[in-house]
Amino acid sequence: MASTETSAVQDGDVRDEKSVKEGGGDLAGLEAGLDALDTVQTGRPPFRETFVRKILPPLVAVALVLVVWQALVSFEIVDDPSKLPAPGDVWGEIEDAWLQGTLLGYIWTSVSRGLFGFLLALAIGTPLGLLVSRVRFVRAAIGPVLSGLQSLPSVAWVPPAVIWLGLNDQMMYAVILLGAVPSIANGLVSGVDQVPPLFLRAGRTLGATGLRGTWHIVMPAALPGYVAGLKQGWAFSWRSLMAAEIIAQHPDLGTGLGQLLENGRNSSSMSMVFLAILLILVVGIAIDLLIFSPLERWVLRSRGLLVKS
Repeated sequence: MASTETSAVQDGDVRDEKSVKEGGGDLAGLEAGLDALDTVQTGRPPFRETFVRKILPPLVAVALVLVVWQALVSFEIVDDPSKLPAPGDVWGEIEDAWLQGTLLGYIWTSVSRGLFGFLLALAIGTPLGLLVSRVRFVRAAIGPVLSGLQSLPSVAWVPPAVIWLGLNDQMMYAVILLGAVPSIANGLVSGVDQVPPLFLRAGRTLGATGLRGTWHIVMPAALPGYVAGLKQGWAFSWRSLMAAEIIAQHPDLGTGLGQLLENGRNSSSMSMVFLAILLILVVGIAIDLLIFSPLERWVLRSRGLLVKS
């Protein structure tokens, strides 16, 4: 009887040990799977994959637009050159501006104004957004005004800015600020509103209050909304600047892309008009690809939302 009980106990111990080992193996496999999911590929993808995924599609789209454009002219679907110039005419306008040494001047005049005005808007809109998002009275007083200013067309600010400041660069920067600051501030307010309250309580528990809490807790957590506001703020800056350059012209202001567009209209040169439109479009795309797209990828990657770049 004792031997039977002893063997039963031994069999039970063997089964328990076996189940523990199996459970340990399952747990090890689960941990390995989770580690594999958490592993982020840091190596660069091959150039061929990058070319096919990112470079080739926009090239095909541009080529398709040029083919359709040339077809409209060649088959005389639009037979009036004063309404739609051929792509070759626009290319000739680009060559003339390059040979005269004015092409880069057009671009730099507008880009330097736009970037400097955007930096000013960033310096003003960021603390304003934090103030509106963190102080209830300020939010109740200024929040609706910011939303209204954001919906107001930027071109509406050009006439009063000219009257107040005259035809100078200060007028251009004022129009940019009035167009971009509300977007940057509202983007930051939206980002702060989406910060989980648990983050704020944890920060206060760890002693991150006041400016330290804002810098270490609020701003990092609100970064996605803030970056979206920055991107929208740049779009408003660029559009505001183009509107100001088109309407307000003076020899002392130089010739930017907006002035080039208006000069083409005044001289009835559609090739110059299309040149200005293409340059405005190219600059906008370049700023997005060089500044905001990498910034967005960095934000996503820092949160584990972007595995492969």
